[in-house]
Formats: sequence, C-alpha cells, structure tokens
Amino acid sequence: MAAIQHYKTKDSQITQIAPLGLLEPQEQHAVLDASGAIRVSLYKALLFIQLAEALKGGVLNLRHSYMYRSLDDYLIPQAAWQGHRDAYLQRADLTAVADGPATLHTMAARLDQQDHQTNQRILAGENPHVHFRKDGTFHVSTPPVEPEDSTPLLGLLPKRRFISLLEVLATVHRFTRFLAAFALWRVQYARAKPADRVFYAGFTAYGCFIGTRKIASISSGISESELESTVNGYFTLDNIHGANDRIVQFMDGLALPQVYRHPDGLLHTSRDGQKGEVAVDALHASYSFKYFGQEQGVSVYTFIDMRHYLPYSLIISAAEHEAHYVIDGLMHNDVVKSAIHSTDTGGYSEILFGAMHLLGFAFAPRIKNFAKCTLYAFHKRREYQQQGYKILPDAYIKTEDITAQWDEMLRFIATIKLKEATASQLFKRLNSHSRQHPLYHARKEFGKIPKLDFLLRYTDILELRQAIEQQLNKGENVNKFARAVSFGNSQEFLYGEKVEMEIAEGSRRLIKIAIICWNYLYLMQKIAEAESEERRQELLMAVRNGSVVTWQHINLHGEYDFSDEKLQDSIGLQAPKILAVNGV
Repeated sequence: MAAIQHYKTKDSQITQIAPLGLLEPQEQHAVLDASGAIRVSLYKALLFIQLAEALKGGVLNLRHSYMYRSLDDYLIPQAAWQGHRDAYLQRADLTAVADGPATLHTMAARLDQQDHQTNQRILAGENPHVHFRKDGTFHVSTPPVEPEDSTPLLGLLPKRRFISLLEVLATVHRFTRFLAAFALWRVQYARAKPADRVFYAGFTAYGCFIGTRKIASISSGISESELESTVNGYFTLDNIHGANDRIVQFMDGLALPQVYRHPDGLLHTSRDGQKGEVAVDALHASYSFKYFGQEQGVSVYTFIDMRHYLPYSLIISAAEHEAHYVIDGLMHNDVVKSAIHSTDTGGYSEILFGAMHLLGFAFAPRIKNFAKCTLYAFHKRREYQQQGYKILPDAYIKTEDITAQWDEMLRFIATIKLKEATASQLFKRLNSHSRQHPLYHARKEFGKIPKLDFLLRYTDILELRQAIEQQLNKGENVNKFARAVSFGNSQEFLYGEKVEMEIAEGSRRLIKIAIICWNYLYLMQKIAEAESEERRQELLMAVRNGSVVTWQHINLHGEYDFSDEKLQDSIGLQAPKILAVNGV
C-alpha cells in the first residue's frame, strides 16, 4: 500500500524514495543500479507484477469490481446473516445441516457403513472387479458400456426425405410457442413483432455460425435490414434462454422420453466441454497451442440429462478451471432438476464435492486413476486394519477445521442457493485465497467426506460406474451434434464479445433442442400408429436402445437453386481482361 500511495501521490512518477519493502531481496538488489539509484522501468514492472498477483490472491481487493472484490462482499452480508440466520437457512433448505457437529456425526456413521459394506463384499469375493496388487494398491475394472448409437432409430426416422431446418423450427414452435419468449428489450420503440421466419433466420445465422449478413444475402424472403433490426431488438440472452426453456419444458411433459430414465426415477445429468476457436480477437478467449495451435478459443460447456435434454450451456475461457462452473448449470436452469450429476476428471474438485452435497446434489464424476486418490477417514488407519479391511485410509479428516468454519460454510452455500451470487464467482475468489483463507481449508476438508463416500460406492457398485459412463457418452454424442450444426465459418465463433458468443451458443442449443424435440414428436406418432402391440413394443425398444440425438435426416445446409436464372454471370466477368492479367 505504501508503494501504491507513492505511485499515486507522485502522479505515476517513480522517485528515488519509492518504497522497496514490497520486493524480494533479490529483486531489491536488481532494481538498484551501481550507484544505488532505482531503475525506474524495472521498479514499475515489478510493482505491476506484485499488484496483479495481490489482486488474484485476494491480498488486495477492489471496491468496484466484478471479479476482484473481497470474498465477503459476494456473500450474504454478515450483519444480515447474523440477524436472520434461521430465516436464510429455511429459505435455502439448509436447516437439516444447521448443526455442524451433528451433521458430521451423521456423515461419519454413513461413511463407516459404506466402508464396511465395500470391504466386506471384497473379502467375501462378491466384487470380482476389484484387483489388488502386491504393494497393496488396487484397481477396479468396469465391463465396457455400449456407446450411444443412433443406428436403431435410423430405420424409424424419415429415410428418403430430408426435413429442412426451417420446417423443424416452425413445427416445434407450433407445439411449444417458444417465440413467445422473445420480447423487445426497448419497448419505447416498439413496433409490430417481426414474422416468425425472421427469427428462424436469426437462429440459423447465429447457431450455424453463418452470420446475419451472409444469411440475408443468400436467402430469399428476408431482407438484411429486417433481420438486423430483429436480432438487435429481440436477441437477448434472457429471451434465448427463455425460448430454450419452453422447448425443454414441453418435452418434460412427453411420455416417450421417460424410457431413458432409471428405474429408481432419479434424474442423471452431466456436462461436457468442447473447445471452439474464435475468428476475431476476443478478451474472453485464450491461447492454447494444444487445442487451437496459434489461434485463440473458448470452452463451451453443455449440460445434458439422461433423456437427451439440453437445459443449459455456457462459454468460458479455455484457460479457466471448469469445475468452478458445474454448479452454475445446475442452479441456473429452472426446468431440469438433477439428482445425480457427472463430469469427467477435469470437472471435479474436493471443494466441489462438499458444495454439491450441501446443495442436495449427488456428485458422481468419472475420475481418472481414481484408485490412486488419497483416502481419508474419521478414524485412525489401524482401526480399519484390525477389522481386516483391504481398502485403507491414508490420512485423517480434520473435523476441527470444519466445525470452526461451519457457519461461514453455511453462509457460502446459502449465497449460492438463494442466487445472491453465482457459484463460479465464489469459487474463483475463494480459490485465490487458498494459501491463507480458513474457509478454503474448511471447505476442502469437508469435501473429502462425500468424496470418500462416492469412491467407496464407485468401487462397490458396478451399475453406478456403468451409469456414469453411459451418461458421459451422451455428452460426447452431443458434441458431434454441435459440430454438425455449426458448420459455417469453419466452425469458428464470428464474434469477439462474450454476450454475442453466448447468443450464438444459445441459438445453436435451440437448434439442437428443436431437432431433438422434433425427433420425439415423430417417434411418438410412429408408435401411436403401430398396427399391433408387438410392433409398438419393438419401436419402444428401438428408442430405448438408440439415441434421439440424431440429425442425419435433417437438412442443415439449406437448398441449392439450379434454375436458369442462377446459371447467369451476376458479376459480368469479361474473358479478355482475365487473359490479360495472366499475361496471355
């Protein structure tokens, strides 16, 4: 702060009395020349480096900032929390875990029970998929799960006729009225709402990565000015999310998608990331040679449930930790309510395990080399050895660190549950404090409990491992679907602004959801028209064993015009001029 004050009072001029206390000894030595004078340029560089690190690490905070305020500023105000704690807990549905020690006692009892069951089944030879090595380590094998395949449904969907994307959008709108979600954002200039076809053109321009100017110039029945005014007036994130929600909500009431649910009725969701290049300079994008070579790009995360619904998607920098955003997709969609959520290894952390548990979600990630994870327990290792267990803990859970911060942990979770701030905001700011913030350590320590419970169940239950594989396979299939939809501009985002990228992604998601909805409607009609109960059961079995994320029968690329008019030279090229250029 002394260095900052000096910089401000001297109007950004560094004098020879500038404070050196912020610098490491070797930096202090380097910043002084042979005569003992400060090297001004080097001092400024070191000062700015220190400022950047201090802001990221929470040592310094900004009062007026979206990303770099104090962690406490993002949470429910402390005074309000202390005065109305019970009301906040009730609104956030956290009263059952209000007592920290009692909650830990309950979790410890359940963990001991699962630990006993997992080890006893191994000792009794009832779990043939666990294999121990000579050094005591183990690995778990999982019989492969058949990946999602659209082949069983290809024979049911239209064969010799391709359905245009325009027809799909119009048909789905007829059933769902999703265009009703589009309201003009500046009502003082309200005019008559544009025709439906203009909105369809906007979705195609954004979602297929073609661009509004190009779609207007290559299309008939629509003008560029009409399309631009519609996009500028109606295409907001709230409107597009609302339209997507209307389609998903309509599908949620259909009977056929329920064939994909588990017998227990729990709804399993997952999310999968996909890297996407950006064609223009963008502050939100980042460079990654591994994914983009010399170019820059972003990560698109799409949430999908077991019925192939796509309730949420978001765009983040390709350099950001994706685990921060898992909860955002679960908390900020109002249609699909997940009971179990899966990610791959990059989407999990111990802190996330703890937060998901308190928020009421079962977290079931696919962790690479999970058998090598450090195992924790409430009791000493020797107590488990005395019972003959083969899976043994490596370290002890520090319950005192958790109980000391329990009230702050509840305030943190209540802030997310009541949508006072997004989970990604809180996680990113909390993680920046990781070296010194007691709440970070408490949350990490608490997360070890549900993580261990999951690892024990994952080891013990083959069906759980296979269900996770099946659900994550759906995400891989949806990524292929996304690449097929966004065929324009070499599949690169056309826009540099984050909002426009999110509008493009929202439009692409709407196109995907509309095609899935159309497939469901078509298949339901085929099943209703079945000539016998036996044929009906055959069709249902084909749907259950296939994937409605199928688009081979949809004409995404438009139509070609081979009329005489289009065979004419619209430029007026003259052969002699071309030959002259070539030196002929």
